[in-house]
Amino acid sequence: MYLKRFLFAAALTLAFAPGSFSQQQKTKGVGYLIQKNITCTRGAVVSAHPLASMVGLDILKQGGNAVDAAIATQLALAVVYPGAGNIGGGGFMVAHLKDGRNICIDYREKAPAKASRDMYLDKDGNVQTNLSQYGHLASGVPGTVAGIFSQVKYAKLPFSKLIQPAIDLAENGFAITAAQASSFNSNKKEFLEQNKTPVAFVKETEWKVGDILIQKELANTLKRIRDFGQKGFYEGETAAFIVAEMQKGNGIISLDDLKNYEAKERPACDFSYKGYQVISMPLPSSGGVILQQMLKMIEGRNIAAMKFQTARSVQLMTEVERRAYADRAEFLGDPDFVKVPLKTLVSESYLKERMKDYEPGKAGNSKITVAGAIKESEETTHFSVIDNEGNAVAITTTLNDSYGSHTVVAGAGFILNNEMDDFSAKPGVPNMYGALGNDKNAIAPAKRMLSSMTPTIVLKKGKPYLVVGTPGGTTIPTSVFQTLVNILEFNMSAVDAVNKPKFHHQWSPDRLDIEKDFPADVKKQLEAMGYNIKVREAIGRTEVIQISGKKIIAVGDKRGDDDARGYAPIP
Repeated sequence: MYLKRFLFAAALTLAFAPGSFSQQQKTKGVGYLIQKNITCTRGAVVSAHPLASMVGLDILKQGGNAVDAAIATQLALAVVYPGAGNIGGGGFMVAHLKDGRNICIDYREKAPAKASRDMYLDKDGNVQTNLSQYGHLASGVPGTVAGIFSQVKYAKLPFSKLIQPAIDLAENGFAITAAQASSFNSNKKEFLEQNKTPVAFVKETEWKVGDILIQKELANTLKRIRDFGQKGFYEGETAAFIVAEMQKGNGIISLDDLKNYEAKERPACDFSYKGYQVISMPLPSSGGVILQQMLKMIEGRNIAAMKFQTARSVQLMTEVERRAYADRAEFLGDPDFVKVPLKTLVSESYLKERMKDYEPGKAGNSKITVAGAIKESEETTHFSVIDNEGNAVAITTTLNDSYGSHTVVAGAGFILNNEMDDFSAKPGVPNMYGALGNDKNAIAPAKRMLSSMTPTIVLKKGKPYLVVGTPGGTTIPTSVFQTLVNILEFNMSAVDAVNKPKFHHQWSPDRLDIEKDFPADVKKQLEAMGYNIKVREAIGRTEVIQISGKKIIAVGDKRGDDDARGYAPIP
């Protein structure tokens, strides 16, 4: 039986594998390859797991467009990348279609109807993070399935064809990578604490590379979605499983919460940068707003002349990051619930004023540099897709923390998110990513929590040029910002733009985070300017597709099992 399941994973790989690879890594014991980059001509998919990328590529080869491939990739990730791929969470899609339309779909989770502003405070007014981050009460109403069905109208192939690979992977199993084995082992304690019934991600012995993960309950849930559409998740048997799970652990998601959930199309965050058109996600994701602020604050400062990762360029980028995140904490929230001074926040005059106290060669201070004055009357996953018709899709989805709430819906086999922690449980108290907020991001029934996800498409002369995004909590906007600057200003290759060391500042805490391979001499120069610097593990896992004429370059980040696949590869 083990051999049969292993051969299934290997056969799947052989069926989807392209004819040539720009760079590939044989992953010992799993029967498939991890391919980090490829150059091709007819379409590409980059995602957090090779099997998901293969599924998306196969859909392109079957005549699907970029949206078809994105839907199939997203569903496959829900099976092969359970730490963040999901049907129990939510996300955002940014797409540029061949007819010139820009589409943004918001399927962020919502607070249940029984949620309340102070639901995570104890009798003394202290935040109980164990409730907002773990278990049943931490989960918002999932949006992923509604989001997928909002995307279907832009696809070409039957939905049953798009979901079947995910069903097969869940039912027959696949061989896990070394990184996944380590992740399952390190999260065993949390899974046992949060679940009263056995879950697929826990076994008596340690997981090891090449072990087969089978998810029969998830396969059956996916079959109900295949057969009954959106109602196959938000109503009927699956919905009953979710509510029964809620009742086990004092959760508050109800049948009405599920039935009433709707994804929303929103106007894109659409702006120009030195002749390029940047399309990103609007609120309730802060990503597009922050990205626009950061790019506009550097636009007139000739950062290209400062060169890549010098003390001068890093300092400038750090200080615009500081200012954008100060504004995030003060002004941003779900626009369906709060008034956000968006036009002012991205206006030229406001951003010019924000940079007045910027002093080259000297570290800023987050006690002095706070939000602007306005008066008015890490776990996530991203994937990028391009087809040969001119359709481009960038999607970022999340459970919030790795494996979300660690609560698996008994009978349904999927993990619920812990997105309620992305609200401001109490003004001025940071969430798990250190992000601050105020009443604008306070908990309220049916409200969407503020996000950092930044799926982004850059157009050059009206055509897709870059498709980019990353996981990483509050580091997402800064990683996308740096990747764009690397390519648009420093003329770096897509491979280097993705893989060179990243850095991050988010106003509070007043600290500059850098990766381990950040240049030591630049670190010393920044410390001499007065920066408090912390060396940390990997920042994000950026997925980039770059289109140059008929040539497509797809890159998966070196920081994980990320994988790039291309249709009609160039040797």
